[in-house]
Amino acid sequence: MSQDASPDTSLVNSIRVARLATADLSGAPHVVPVCFAYDGESFYSVLDRKPKRAPVERLKRVRNILSNPRVSLVLDHYDEDWSRLWYGLVTGRALLLRSGPEHDRAIGLLRRKYAQYEQMEIDANPVIRITPERTTWWGNPWG
Repeated sequence: MSQDASPDTSLVNSIRVARLATADLSGAPHVVPVCFAYDGESFYSVLDRKPKRAPVERLKRVRNILSNPRVSLVLDHYDEDWSRLWYGLVTGRALLLRSGPEHDRAIGLLRRKYAQYEQMEIDANPVIRITPERTTWWGNPWG
């Protein structure tokens, strides 16, 4: 079942982890799990300081976004009762926010959703903003 209407913002934000898919200019895919917040219009994910092999500016997802801003984000709900499974596929464009009012608002949204961010120094970290162009829902996230 596919729906064009998005479920309630609070339902989307109840999902703790999403998967962000980026691609380089050759089309090679790269998928990573991300923490995110949704404000009803855009999705935000901060490049935090959890253990990483490279500085945030050198992360593959960042390099991909800078060269090819087209991305996908998958949000899903799993349940042992498979009649309650659902997922959303968001396709759109990503942009790195390095500062400014929208960046600061995104940091606030993420801190309210994830208690771990309250203790992390993320105020100066880049934020990925995903602006949806198409969203497809499968299953019944509406209940």
